[in-house]
Amino acid sequence: MKSAVAALARNISSSNLSIMQDEGWSVSRVRTELLSGLTVALALVPEAVAFAFVAGVHPLVGLYAAFLVGLITALIGGRPGMISGATGALAVVMVALVSQHGVEYLFATVVLMGILQLIAGVMQWGKFIRLVPHPVMLGFVNGLAIVIFLAQMTQFKDPEDTKMWLQGAQLYSMLGLVALTMLIIWGLPKLTSIVPAPLAGIGVVALIVIGFGIDVPTVGDMASIKGNLPSFHNPFGEGVGIYGTALAPFNLETLQIILPYAVILAAIGLIESLLTLNLVGEITGKRGGASQECIAQGTANVVTGFFGGMGGCAMIGQSMINVKSGGRTRLAGLFAALCLLLFIVAASPLIEQIPLAALVGVMFMVVIGTFAWNSLKIMRKVPLTDAFVIVLVTVVTVMTDLAIAVVVGVVVSALAYAWGNATRITAMTRASHTDKGAKVYEIQGPLFFGSSDGFVELFDVANDPDSVIVDFANSRVADQSALQAIEAMAAKYEAAGKKLTLRHLSRDCHQLLTRAGHLMIDSDDDPDYQIAADYSVRTGILGGH
Repeated sequence: MKSAVAALARNISSSNLSIMQDEGWSVSRVRTELLSGLTVALALVPEAVAFAFVAGVHPLVGLYAAFLVGLITALIGGRPGMISGATGALAVVMVALVSQHGVEYLFATVVLMGILQLIAGVMQWGKFIRLVPHPVMLGFVNGLAIVIFLAQMTQFKDPEDTKMWLQGAQLYSMLGLVALTMLIIWGLPKLTSIVPAPLAGIGVVALIVIGFGIDVPTVGDMASIKGNLPSFHNPFGEGVGIYGTALAPFNLETLQIILPYAVILAAIGLIESLLTLNLVGEITGKRGGASQECIAQGTANVVTGFFGGMGGCAMIGQSMINVKSGGRTRLAGLFAALCLLLFIVAASPLIEQIPLAALVGVMFMVVIGTFAWNSLKIMRKVPLTDAFVIVLVTVVTVMTDLAIAVVVGVVVSALAYAWGNATRITAMTRASHTDKGAKVYEIQGPLFFGSSDGFVELFDVANDPDSVIVDFANSRVADQSALQAIEAMAAKYEAAGKKLTLRHLSRDCHQLLTRAGHLMIDSDDDPDYQIAADYSVRTGILGGH
């Protein structure tokens, strides 16, 4: 544990935590970062409110989460340029907990979720994100792009009756303003880069709507975002909480209720955050710290749970807005969080006038930029299994949630890889050059659970000579199934009155077989000089089943 903490401390160095990283404090860079952060903050407002509605909590619960999670991860996160806040992937899990037990149990769950993420960071489990194959990454971004697109459809519903879609002039105005926003975002970079295109799109469309009094839904139609500064609130105890529901008693019964939700939320949050970290790293050309990001997400959620927020994780859509607007440092995320707080405390009347059409247009451009269009072109060029994984992860992301989709994609990819290796094990046979009359089986390919049956079928016990040598120079003994297969073959040769010898064991194979008790090692054997050593096999260690 101490070594893990020490390693983490080395990763979170002062250079990693610097506000501007290696970009410098030039006027142009600071302006770009601040304008990018403002753009992100404007886009965060309807997203946070919408996700709060999905979770069944007050809009301020989502807005406070967006501020606190965004602020803390901007300061100490593993990838400058990433934006974090309340997300839909977490909200859909929270809704059942809130409906059954109330919002105070949600706050308690968010605290526990953060603790679990902190443990993952200290133990450096974030490094396992490297096991996610590229086809799963493609399916992840495609699925999230579709989810972001579908989430915008709710903005085309009547604010007064959310079961009804907009109709007539209001619908046409909405569509026209969305198209205008997208056109500005597409065209402005061709003319100038002084102002981020998404911010210009929001500003121009907002001025048109306000100036001409166009009747389209605005942020204020969703809900009022006016509130005070978030204050400390302990969700544990007896009595009534800040939103009129019962506090969560600090006992084992509460733990049994919130633990399953906390585990799922922590897993979803870390998976989405670490995949977004990789994606932003690919775009910016800079590596991020996975363990540091786990620590940041955990810290943010623990704090958020004690300040009345619904928790959160990295937001791929907002991160893409930030990166595409030029945000590369911690300053953009920090300024976005502070702007969001300013909107809540002082500028709510102004922000509530912003038309949702402008924000929908921004998110539609995020969808276009996020979706991996090249994945459609390469479908016929990549192995069939990889193409299947891309489609599978995309569909599962849309139909269920991100965590399940990634796990399914990794499992399918791993099984495909295991099957491919299982079919590659072969053997070349020849007469021994050193042992007269002995037959040598030169094994090609790894020996593990997938190839153990194929390994057994390579041998001809009945017709082999009295001495057989199995050469592992081009193979590796990987697991218990491999040990079982070796012992089974040795037992067959022993029953036939013949001798089986292993040769050219690598150091790791030697250790594995020695630990299992299969090697009969002579007193003069040197395991570090395994190339020259032959080993007899001791049978009856694992049994025949």
